[in-house]
Amino acid sequence: MSARIRTIALVCPFLLTACEWFTDFKRQPSIWTWEQVKDSTTPSRGNPQMSVPTSGTAVAGYQVSYGAFPATIDSMAGLRNPTAASDSSLANGRKYFQINCAVCHGDRAMGDGPATGYGMPGINLTTDMTKGRTDGYIFGMIRNGRGLMPPYNRIEELDRWDVVNYLRALQGVNGKTVPVGPLAAPGVTGDKVPGPSRLGPNQPAPFFKPHNNAATSAPAPAPGDTAATRPDSARSRMDSTRASTIR
Repeated sequence: MSARIRTIALVCPFLLTACEWFTDFKRQPSIWTWEQVKDSTTPSRGNPQMSVPTSGTAVAGYQVSYGAFPATIDSMAGLRNPTAASDSSLANGRKYFQINCAVCHGDRAMGDGPATGYGMPGINLTTDMTKGRTDGYIFGMIRNGRGLMPPYNRIEELDRWDVVNYLRALQGVNGKTVPVGPLAAPGVTGDKVPGPSRLGPNQPAPFFKPHNNAATSAPAPAPGDTAATRPDSARSRMDSTRASTIR
């Protein structure tokens, strides 16, 4: 075999493996919903102002860590509960309590959940000590976890306050009477399971009011000229005009 053929034989495998010819569009930029592009104050897209919910976190990770330490949870004891103990809040809190908490703490939060039959110590949440905890402290326990309790960040913050309200009702400290026990038989879905996210960015997305924009001085449409009757090219021009007013 000549030196030239040997060289080609050695180089070809590297050339063939260096490039990915058929990616099926698997390699492309992707931004998740509400994912920050640069930092925590720069939104990922410029929605019209107040067009989306702006319910952010009570405390960000850079303010209070997610460490499962007593002092860390104590630092959240002063958080104010922003959710009133309304019927809807208590009903939602019952749902999340049954899904996440009752397995250990029991339906009435008395530490007699099914998991205690398999070696899990029973943690009674109706004792005077727990009743004396603040709403913010209980919120922090759900957020960070501690000891035998894992963190329950899968419960979003707005729902987490509902769990606090429901627990307060089970403790008998907020004057509310609530039903206890499962909402439905195992496997039932619909409104018996968590719904879509209610969280949004901490701040409204920036809104840039158009000034001296040529697109705003476009002639008014003729009578009977609606989006449904315009050609596709005309509709696309109008869509581009709207998009140019918000960047």
